[in-house]
Amino acid sequence: MTTPHTITVLGLGRMGDAIATRLAAQGWDVVGWTRSGRTSDAVKRADDPHEAVVEADFVLLALFDGPACRQVIDDVRDSLRPDTIVLNTSTIAPAEASYLARQLGPSYVHAPVLGSTPAAAAGALQILAAADQDALDRVRPVLDTLGTVRRVDDASTAAALKLIANSSLAGAVLALRDALRQADALGLPRAQVLDVLELGQLGGLVARKRPFLVGQPTADTAEFTIGALIKDMTLLAAASNTPLRSAADLADTTADPEADIAAAATVPAVEDTVLEPLRAYIRGHATGDPAHFRDAFLPTAHIEGIREGAFVSWRLDAYCALFQDRPALDEPTRSRRIDAIDVHGTVATATMTLSHGADTFTDVFLLVRVDDGWRIANKAYHRHS
Repeated sequence: MTTPHTITVLGLGRMGDAIATRLAAQGWDVVGWTRSGRTSDAVKRADDPHEAVVEADFVLLALFDGPACRQVIDDVRDSLRPDTIVLNTSTIAPAEASYLARQLGPSYVHAPVLGSTPAAAAGALQILAAADQDALDRVRPVLDTLGTVRRVDDASTAAALKLIANSSLAGAVLALRDALRQADALGLPRAQVLDVLELGQLGGLVARKRPFLVGQPTADTAEFTIGALIKDMTLLAAASNTPLRSAADLADTTADPEADIAAAATVPAVEDTVLEPLRAYIRGHATGDPAHFRDAFLPTAHIEGIREGAFVSWRLDAYCALFQDRPALDEPTRSRRIDAIDVHGTVATATMTLSHGADTFTDVFLLVRVDDGWRIANKAYHRHS
């Protein structure tokens, strides 16, 4: 395709470079600029953002976050031609998208993209575009070069939908992590596990990320980084006023934030030391020996819940006095399991289910790291009869 239109791409990170490369390969006149000074092998790079945008018909933003978008737009706005269209593909908060739409008016197109760098290179992105009809018509050839356009009512909605899409991706990554941890605990070969997972609901993710899951590539080959996904989940939590477990789980991963998101699925399970007080707690119930509870809890711990319709808050001594130093008569039929544990540096939370005869208990623990070990600081419980 030969075209007189000039496109300036502001931001030449992984996605920005892939987008610029795709546009240049399809015949567009592309100029790139980046705050980091990163170069691109495929497009001309301007040293000054004003120089980059002054003759541009379209200015495409491919920046990391909302503050970066605002800073760059504030910097170059006076250099934009009156008829220049600003096309923003960045993943930002809904409120930030609305702000930019108000500031730039009908010349602004908010168009976050679904898909990673291979999709950009192939022109196979899914694009959520919000704009006035005239601006959308003008920018449509650019968008069609990059992928498939889905019209959205307004910039805020487009930004929110992108965050929701990435939330489902975060959930899939963490589901894959859980499956791999369980497989490792069972001693199953990684290759065989991945073969089977490709047959199920996680199949597409496993197929795309398999090299990362077996440790072949380096962080330099990341398509979508853990750090970027954490940023998106943090934005979603703030915008929705809803706590997202995926955000905390990803933030607590020991993987390099610049690594591909698949690396988060390969992070090992928590170290055994944080499980020890929970196992001591289980031994206390199994044997009725209060000494195990004293090993599990801090001396200052409280155990709280509703008992016979009234709230109770036991100190450790009072709680230990409930046990008779012998197993319950129906102990062979009882069971306990650790459902979840999340470690946040020197503190952790855990949930356990206890099936005791006709009653089922949900126990929620707060643990702290003390003297190179872990102890339960407090426990709250709910009794299901």
